[in-house]
This record gives sequence, C-alpha cells and structure tokens, in this order.
Amino acid sequence: MKGIMKVRLQDIPAKHKCEHEGYEYYKRELVPAGEHHQCIISVYEIPPGKSAYPYHYHTSNEEAFYILSGTGSLKTPYGEMKVTAGDFIFFPAGEKGAHRLTNISQTDKLIYLDFDTSNEIDVAFYPDSGKIGVWGKNINQVYRIGDQVGYYDGE
Repeated sequence: MKGIMKVRLQDIPAKHKCEHEGYEYYKRELVPAGEHHQCIISVYEIPPGKSAYPYHYHTSNEEAFYILSGTGSLKTPYGEMKVTAGDFIFFPAGEKGAHRLTNISQTDKLIYLDFDTSNEIDVAFYPDSGKIGVWGKNINQVYRIGDQVGYYDGE
C-alpha cells in the first residue's frame, strides 16, 4: 500500500480457521499483517460457543476490539465480563492486557473489529496452558515454558 486505502468489507474474502475444538473464526483482513504497516485491522466473526484464540497477552503489541454485534464473555486478569455491540476494549501489552473473547450466544455470531499494533518481534504468553509464542521476522513458533533452558545450554 502506498497511500490511502479504501475497501468494502463484503469485497474481502473471509479466511476460515478451525484447527482445535472450541476455537473457530472467520477473519477479513482490512489492513493485513506483513505489509510494513504500524497496525493490523481485521473484522472477526466468531460462531456461537467458540473463541478465536486462547487466553493470552503480548509483550510488545497492543490490541483493541470494537464489538459490532453479538454477545461475548471476555476473560481478563480481573475476571470475566460480558461484552455487547458498542463496547470498545483496549488491551495494553503485558500481563494486565491478557484476554480471551468467547461468543456466549447459542445462535448468533459475535462480530468485532480488531486493531493490533505491529512490532517486528512480539512474544505472547498463554497462562492457562503454560506456552509462549514468538511472532514476526520470519518466525511463528510456540513453545512450552517448562522447556526453558539456560542461555549456554548446548553450546
């Protein structure tokens, strides 16, 4: 992109992801990752009873959600809270920004606009499962925190 961008949501194909029980979404990338932008903007549709991602937080990137339609349950370090259309939620980098959004409807999709900052390297922690993910600069990997080794291990 070399200038102002104008798109229509219905003209962007939805990417469907359903790789694990309990997690599923449709994603339309308005401003895609990997194009040297400072932010990534997408619209997510989460089917009833599903979450898009596990409970997690980022060490570098920040996120913000604007709920367009539907009803969800948002897990945070401060407890669970209900979210509905018109709610705006900001997640700072670090443990205080941990979150998981789940569609609690049995019939309707949960649809939200997702704004993310885009740092070259980001690390995400998954407190419920004891994992760590490393993203960016040609790396996209997840590890168990329990597999941590010393700095000079194996040298």
